[in-house]
Amino acid sequence: MENKNVNGRQKTIVKTSIIGIISNFFLAGFKAVIGFFTNSIAILLDGVNNLTDSFSSVVTLVGAKLSGKKPDAKHPYGYGRIEYVSTLIVAFIILYAGITALIESVKKIISPEETNYSTIALIIIGVAVIVKIFLGLYFKKVGKKVNSDALKASGNDALMDSILSLSTLVAAVIFILFGLSLEAYFGVVISLFILKIGFEMIGNSVSQILGERVEKSIAKDVKETITSFKGIFGAYDLILNNYGPNIYMGSVHIEVEDSLTADKIDELTREISKKVFSKHSVILNAIGIYSVNTCDNELILIRKDVQSMVEEYKQIVQMHGFYINSKENKLNFDIVFNFGDQTINDVVIELKNRIKEKYPQYKVFINVDMDYSD
Repeated sequence: MENKNVNGRQKTIVKTSIIGIISNFFLAGFKAVIGFFTNSIAILLDGVNNLTDSFSSVVTLVGAKLSGKKPDAKHPYGYGRIEYVSTLIVAFIILYAGITALIESVKKIISPEETNYSTIALIIIGVAVIVKIFLGLYFKKVGKKVNSDALKASGNDALMDSILSLSTLVAAVIFILFGLSLEAYFGVVISLFILKIGFEMIGNSVSQILGERVEKSIAKDVKETITSFKGIFGAYDLILNNYGPNIYMGSVHIEVEDSLTADKIDELTREISKKVFSKHSVILNAIGIYSVNTCDNELILIRKDVQSMVEEYKQIVQMHGFYINSKENKLNFDIVFNFGDQTINDVVIELKNRIKEKYPQYKVFINVDMDYSD
């Protein structure tokens, strides 16, 4: 299956990254010249920060291009996760910028030097503030649209840069009006904010590389699509593995009536796979089957009774896969507990004993499932 949205998404990220590279490169050059002639550490650091932003956009661009590589024998799931690595690299670039800014600002506090501001310098800084705000909002908007954490991070960084530039402008005005130099102190405060953003980005990137729980909205939409098919009573045990932004592969169990034949099940599961991919770009590698008793009213009533017992336990999130094999006198069902619950074994034993006491003719089998998705 080929996702038609991948190429368009990649082109959008590349285009946005190029805009960021060019804009930040020119801003860095202007600020470097102004900072040198005015002897302003704040303006120089602001320029350095713009230069690191250019590098960040380069990393984002390269990451987007590499993530678009087609799957091969060594990486059959594709290269989508490279984007998480590129976001991690961007985070380290931001950390470097923050550390550099902090060191230079502290040096300037210890050994202050006279700063000479000019009208042109202040005008260029003011323009830089406006440009960075527009860049930041643009990056965040596009990043949200194409689900690119690297672009969203660049947007947040650009908005923080606009605050850094604005603080430099404020410091310059204060110096001109009152002769009080505060730019180094402003530099310390802003550098700490930059470091905070960098550490948060690293935490988010590492979490994504490790593998996070699928978003509630995605799980809900996929299950709704599956249960929209006639003859399906429920969709459970949805496990989706993320192989990059908007790239999901996984499996699910569906409940169908016990009278359904193998050929009908085969046709049904194929249609489900097609529709889920078409609507959500999610590849279902496997669809398991739970059979539901629909032909015997007595068995249907037993199911309802057991369901009532299960609902008495607040620790249990869900019951599914209930089926009674009358020939072998087996009663089977699955239950899902809240993550980290410490009473699982006790609850299972108690529940099993209650069912056996009420329905002694059946051998009771309870399987505990993990709460992988909502």
